[in-house]
Amino acid sequence: MFDILRSVTGLLKPDRVCIDGWIFRLHCKTTFIILISFSFIVSSSQYFGDPINCINDDISSSAMDSYCWIHSTYTISRHIKGESGRHFAYPGVMNHFDGGGIIKYHKYYQWVSFILLFQALLFYAPRYVWKSWEGNRIKMLVGNLNVPVLASEEKKTQKDSVMRYLQDNLNCHNFYAFRYFICEVLIFINVSTQIYFMDYFLDGEFSFYSINLFKSMETPDDMMARVFPKLTKCSFQKYGPSGSIQAFDALCILPLNVVNEKIYIFLWFWFIILAVLSGWKLLYRALLLCLPWIRKYMLRTRIRNSSCDKVMHLLNKCSIGDWFIIYQLKQNIDMYSFNEIINGLSVRINDA
Repeated sequence: MFDILRSVTGLLKPDRVCIDGWIFRLHCKTTFIILISFSFIVSSSQYFGDPINCINDDISSSAMDSYCWIHSTYTISRHIKGESGRHFAYPGVMNHFDGGGIIKYHKYYQWVSFILLFQALLFYAPRYVWKSWEGNRIKMLVGNLNVPVLASEEKKTQKDSVMRYLQDNLNCHNFYAFRYFICEVLIFINVSTQIYFMDYFLDGEFSFYSINLFKSMETPDDMMARVFPKLTKCSFQKYGPSGSIQAFDALCILPLNVVNEKIYIFLWFWFIILAVLSGWKLLYRALLLCLPWIRKYMLRTRIRNSSCDKVMHLLNKCSIGDWFIIYQLKQNIDMYSFNEIINGLSVRINDA
């Protein structure tokens, strides 16, 4: 198992050139790796035993296990609360329907590993889209400027190339920037939609899963048994010797739910954190779009050894797209090289 997880976490290796923000990477890389790892863990039954074990003396265990895995098991909601061994054998488990109570069927466990894999692909999708749209533009601009040891002549040539590109393509990067902003909207829509999707997948239990769990801390087993029961019932029917239908009840143990409940507690907190961070980032982007002085201030505070008037004149001529691509450059090259590029560009723009 650790070999599998090691191969997946290898994707966390930092990119040589950064083309996105840290919140974007939390969605598209970190969450992708987390969900893929969870999917492997859930599907690797060799580490947790059989996913279901049903007890019935009249039906072979293998047939009963297969039937109950395919057709679902159930618990009875009215028998969730109480004392195990006194009021019932286990929360949600009684010897019959007892004339009432809502029967809750559980079949999600068949799909957990597939759903986690599907969610991982959805989280990675915005990064795939952005990489396709971005087209290695920042990588080509940066070249070897992020290499610590580089000949001064080669570095000077690359800086001149960057300045010439920015000068020749001034006010031509808005489409580039708005594509990235669209991807940031996509990650917010994705995580918000996935919270509702998980709620649907778990029969309305996910949205307030951890909140309800904290509310029931005195009897957390009741909450866990309602969402992720470890012991359930299953009914199997077959024809008897006379042709009449015979019903057989079985108790089914779901050992994998011990893992599932921990996974979904983590995902509840993780998705909420991602949604909050993404919402904050969208607000931040809206402020940048509406208030140009914020963009100018952010770049001006990072530029040293330059004439304030010349730099401000440059920033006044820069559109949101120019600001964005300059900010991307700042993330990928050292501060000294960045200052030289901005100062040189300021002189070229002012002299033009």
